[in-house]
Amino acid sequence: MRADRLLSLLFLLQTHGRMSAPDLAVRLEVSTRTVLRDVEALSSAGVPVWTERGRGGGISLLEDWRTDVTGFTPHEARALFSGTSGPADPQHRAWESAVRKLLAATPAADREPFRRAAERILVEPAGWRSREQNPPHLAALQEAVFSARAVRVTYRPAGARRTSTRTLDPIGLVAKGGTWYLVARAGDDERLFRVDRVAGLEVLPDPVAADLPGLGAVWSRLRDRVERREVPGVAVRFRVSPQDAGLVLRIADAQLVAEPEVSDHGTSLEVRATFRALPAARAVLLGMGSALTVLDPPELVADLVRTARDVLRTYEQKPVPDHGSA
Repeated sequence: MRADRLLSLLFLLQTHGRMSAPDLAVRLEVSTRTVLRDVEALSSAGVPVWTERGRGGGISLLEDWRTDVTGFTPHEARALFSGTSGPADPQHRAWESAVRKLLAATPAADREPFRRAAERILVEPAGWRSREQNPPHLAALQEAVFSARAVRVTYRPAGARRTSTRTLDPIGLVAKGGTWYLVARAGDDERLFRVDRVAGLEVLPDPVAADLPGLGAVWSRLRDRVERREVPGVAVRFRVSPQDAGLVLRIADAQLVAEPEVSDHGTSLEVRATFRALPAARAVLLGMGSALTVLDPPELVADLVRTARDVLRTYEQKPVPDHGSA
């Protein structure tokens, strides 16, 4: 909307001082001609803004002139208080706009520490070589949470080939380690759902239940349940090159009972993964040949050595077919 754009233009000038029309056009994602028209509109409305041509020129406000407009749109308020996980986050643009308004409302003499912090501190939630991106249904889930609407979700649990559909009352969304989780009530139970495993989503007109608990308390209980539970299966630790890690984890995904942990060791990655059973770990890891090295557990290492010897013996005993010469 043009009104929002005019406010953004005003706050950019109030925060940064003189700016060029092309720079403003990039920030506002419009053409330079549109910026000049917006400047003319602000001037007609009584805002002391003018354009200086030539080298060192630009668009600026009268020195020490300030506006008292500090209102946030609903999207900006949500983004400001819930944070953002980076440029790909659906809320990121609203978050940037809210920050501009906060800076504009801050006296000029007090802005420098905030500007310096923004220039010198960068928070990137995703880990090294992470392939995590914002899932396609994240924006719709955010709207459902903000508007307190129930959702019908088509979900694929870890390792499952089939999806299931259920109706949920969203309690909130949590970003942990670069991964988004939906905290929701399913029937009488409170559950955790990975947003990137949501295969389909419908936001329903029905409001969520009035007695839903707070997100913080539910998240704390669910997190403790995940961290403390006994995980069945075989815990495996292996090293793999960064080039082969993605392939290994994709092949192993259906045989894992928990999310693998990956740490960077420079020329290699160390992976801690829990497989459903020793034969499943053997089938996946032995199939990668020398692309990885299993470190633990010792019984799996011994099993891999024994299996490799059996395979080698089998093929050594087979005659090599002779296809003749041309």
